[in-house]
Amino acid sequence: MPRVAWYKEWFGEDYLELYAHRDHREAASHVDFVTRLFLDPSAAPPRAVLDLACGAGRHTDELRQRGLPAVGADLSLTLLAERPELPRVGADMRQLPFADRTFDWVLNFFTSFGYFEHERENFEVLEEIVRVLRPGGRFLIDFLNSDHVRETLKPRESFVKDGRSVAIERWYDATTRRINKRIRIAAAAEAPKTFLESVRAYSAEEVVIGLRWAGLEVDRRFGGFRGEPYDHDSERLILVGHRPR
Repeated sequence: MPRVAWYKEWFGEDYLELYAHRDHREAASHVDFVTRLFLDPSAAPPRAVLDLACGAGRHTDELRQRGLPAVGADLSLTLLAERPELPRVGADMRQLPFADRTFDWVLNFFTSFGYFEHERENFEVLEEIVRVLRPGGRFLIDFLNSDHVRETLKPRESFVKDGRSVAIERWYDATTRRINKRIRIAAAAEAPKTFLESVRAYSAEEVVIGLRWAGLEVDRRFGGFRGEPYDHDSERLILVGHRPR
């Protein structure tokens, strides 16, 4: 029987409960950061914004509350069902259901790159960003800092959340160069469930080279959403750039 990809199993109700602290207040701070960088008072506002891998829609909602014409795209129908009033579509990042040059901004938050097992599949995501982005359009990719994550990896963690026991195991696989997380959730009235997260641990230079190869230019790197400069010890790797005209 073929193995089901981890990202097709994990992004459901259990994911929403475990990451409930990733809330609208955090999304608002992210959108503040984006608008400070991208909005130019002397230029026309964006005509269309893509929230790529939008999940339950917290960033899409924040963008739209500020009058920005955002639409979300995500593979998980469970997450899309959380806010049915928001304009979002079910989509695979490797093959987006949008015409060429549709968006002025493409935003990819919360480490939604590097999911796929094969390198070619991950870089198909970058090719799709280029395809749907208008020349001169802006992009943001919010990724983990793989150096920092590997050096500070907490191998095991356990806690109780909403009456359920959660045990998390983390490890780095040097062969596949992936950062992995196994999540086991147990409740008294339910059979235990196990999920996996697995992300390719790209370095900053690898992502920058991949973006350039796909047809995008990186303008700035940040280590966090307060505008911190990126360095070896940064928690995040936030890449901001454009599609050349």
